[in-house]
Amino acid sequence: MVILDYGSGNLRSAERAVERAGADVEVTADPHAALEADGLVVPGVGAFSACMEGLRSVSGEKIIGKRLAGGRPVLGICVGMQILFERGVEHGVEAEGAGEWPGTVDRLEADVLPHMGWNTVRAPEDSRLFAGLDADTRFYFVHSYAARTWDLDSGLAGQQPKVTWANHGQDFVAAVENGPLWATQFHPEKSGDAGAHLLRNWLNTLA
Repeated sequence: MVILDYGSGNLRSAERAVERAGADVEVTADPHAALEADGLVVPGVGAFSACMEGLRSVSGEKIIGKRLAGGRPVLGICVGMQILFERGVEHGVEAEGAGEWPGTVDRLEADVLPHMGWNTVRAPEDSRLFAGLDADTRFYFVHSYAARTWDLDSGLAGQQPKVTWANHGQDFVAAVENGPLWATQFHPEKSGDAGAHLLRNWLNTLA
């Protein structure tokens, strides 16, 4: 299992969390390793545009695209989820994303930002990512930007995307399961036992 190192930070906490969930983990930017691994985690902290610059510097968007074309699992976390959308807008500056999903990531409309702390989510009943977790389970969020709409009806591998929502001032996309491409806006690696359970759910899907 590979965690993609593209200068986004937060790599070691993600590495430790995935190891605790039961996986052998390599943190690397090597494209061959990232393509061939059973699973690829794309973390991300900071600004959308900076993360995209880092991702492109290691051809990360191409690695993601090739993996998905072959049905190979990818998990995006926080800004690693946001960059999967077509574009991001921060402080009036628009940046192009990896474009795996339609839509724009922009600033939440809320009285208090960033959205920092524990929050519940509304997952579909048939979610595999949240299987075995109670509806009132809380996850740890740190963000001011999010995808506030979901515009994709038919997903990867011909499967209907499963979209999980949360609310902070307004509804936003908290997680997506879309064929081999899964992602969370919250931080599983900072979400204690709930996050570990969720990561195990993802790892259990890897062939």
